[in-house]
Amino acid sequence: MNSKPQIEYDEDVLLLEETTDVRDLVVYNDDINTFDHVIRTLIDVCGHEPEQAEQCTLLIHYKGQCTVKHGAYDELAAMCTAIHDRGISADIV
Repeated sequence: MNSKPQIEYDEDVLLLEETTDVRDLVVYNDDINTFDHVIRTLIDVCGHEPEQAEQCTLLIHYKGQCTVKHGAYDELAAMCTAIHDRGISADIV
């Protein structure tokens, strides 16, 4: 019997999990920023189409938050900072 030892298989799975760590960029509602400002921010920072940005903004308003982007932490960190720079609350979760 010539099978791969279990420990090597487990290491391969752990490596795969590390490289596919997908996070969410979540934007939160506030009583300060206008719909237009949030929509423009999602278009400029996240690359949303206008319709997508509007839908996310409505979800943020009515649900209190919305995941606006999925991706690797490094990719989302710059976007999160840019959103903060525009006075909007956001986190990577």
